Amino acid sequence: MRQIMMKYAAALLLLFGLSLPAQANGLDIKRLVTESGIEVWHVEEHSIPLIVLEAAWETGAVHDPVGKEGRALMMAALLDEGAGDLDAQAFQQKTDDLAVKLSFDAGQDTVDVSLKTLSENKEEAFALLKLALEEPRFDEEAVERIRAQLRASVASKLDRPGEIASRAWYRAALKDHPYARPSEGTPDSIAAIRREDIQEAHDTLLPRGKLLISVVGDIEAEELKRLVDETFGGLPASSGQESAPEAEIAAAPQMEIIERDIPQSIIIFGHGGLKRDDPDFIPAYVMNYVLGGGGFTSRLMTEVREKRGLAYSVGSYLYPLRRAGLYVGQVATANESAGETLGLIRAEIARMAEEGVTEEELEDAKTYLTGSYPLRFDSNDKIAGQLLGMQIGGLPISYVSERNELINAVTREDIARVAKRVLKPDNLIVTVVGKPEDLEAAGSSAAGAGE
Repeated sequence: MRQIMMKYAAALLLLFGLSLPAQANGLDIKRLVTESGIEVWHVEEHSIPLIVLEAAWETGAVHDPVGKEGRALMMAALLDEGAGDLDAQAFQQKTDDLAVKLSFDAGQDTVDVSLKTLSENKEEAFALLKLALEEPRFDEEAVERIRAQLRASVASKLDRPGEIASRAWYRAALKDHPYARPSEGTPDSIAAIRREDIQEAHDTLLPRGKLLISVVGDIEAEELKRLVDETFGGLPASSGQESAPEAEIAAAPQMEIIERDIPQSIIIFGHGGLKRDDPDFIPAYVMNYVLGGGGFTSRLMTEVREKRGLAYSVGSYLYPLRRAGLYVGQVATANESAGETLGLIRAEIARMAEEGVTEEELEDAKTYLTGSYPLRFDSNDKIAGQLLGMQIGGLPISYVSERNELINAVTREDIARVAKRVLKPDNLIVTVVGKPEDLEAAGSSAAGAGE
C-alpha cells in the first residue's frame, strides 16, 4: 500500500510541476562520463520515484540569422510537436499517458530541455526524448500553429513600455552584436522563418559536444549512463558552426528617450559588468546586493522608495552572458520625478564606487546570501536546475559546498576594489520610455530622442 501511495503522490507532483524536498545538506553530486563521452552531473535520490533531467546545449539564439530572429526558439518549441510516427496530438497524448513532463526552450546562449518522469516510466520517457531530438517532424500544421503563437506572444509585448525600454537598451549597449537582437524574435522575423530554417537550426544547435546534463532522482549511475547514451549518443558530435563573436559593450554614456503618452517613465540603466568566470564576480555579487539587489534592504530601494516614495520598486543586477558581462537596473517612476529618480540612482552608484560598504551592510548581506542559499536546493527540480546553472557558468561541482565560504570571505576592501572597477556612474547607458521631466537634473552626460 505504501508503494502505491508513493507512486500516486509522485504522479500528482509531476502533474502540478512540483517535487518532494531533497536534503540540502550533504548533497552528493557525482560526475559521470558515458561511453560516448557525455558528462552528466548526478544526484541519486530514492525517497520518491521521480527523475528530473535538466539539459542545455551551449548554442542558442545568438546563432539566429539576421532577419530570422526567433529561429532557435521556434525550433525548440516544435521539438515536442510530433516526432517519428507520432504527430503532435499523438506525441502529447503519449506524454500524458505516461505522466511525463517534457519541454524545450531557447535563450541567447542555450537550447534547453527539461524532462520529469516517474522512475517506472523512465525507459519510455527517455525514448520519447530521443525521438523528439532525432526525428522531429516539423509538420506544416504544427509549424504554422507555433508560428502564430509566437507572433501573438511577441506582438502582445511590443507595446509594453518595459519591453520597449529593454530592447532599446540592448541595442544601445551592444550595437550590432546578436545579443542586441531579441531572442524571441519580432512578428516580421518569425513570419520569415521557413521550415528549412527550422531544420537547419535542429541540425546545428544540438551537437553532443555542446551538451550539459544534470539528473536528480530515483536512478542509479550505471542505468543513467546507459539511458543518456541511448538518448543523446546519436546526436552529431559537433555542428561545424562558427562561434558567435564576443560582444563589445558601449563604453560612452548615452541616453535615449522614447516618448509615449503614459503617466510613468520606465528607466533602464547600466553598462558593462562581469562574466561569471571573472575572479571578482563573487565580491561584485555581494556589492550589488547592498546597492540594488537586496530588495527592500538595498540602498537604491531605501533612497528611491523608502525615503522619497518615488517608485514602487527599483533594483540592479549582474547579468553574465557567455560573450558579455552586463550590469543592468530598472525603475518606473512618475514622469515628473524621472530626473530626480535617475539622479538619486547615479548618486548611489557613485557613492558605492567611492566609499564601498559599511561593516554592518557587509555582514547583513553575508547573512542573507548564505542563509538563503540552501533554499535553492529544497526540491529535486531546484537541485537539477542549480547544477545545470553551475555547468553553464563553468563552475566546479565543489561550488555547492564552497559557495558560502566564498561569500563569507569577501571583505570591505574587496568590495571597494570591485566597486571602483565595475561601477561607472558617469558612463551609464540609459533608455527611458514615457514623458520624463527634468532629466538634466540627473546629471546625464548625453541625451537624445528615440522612436
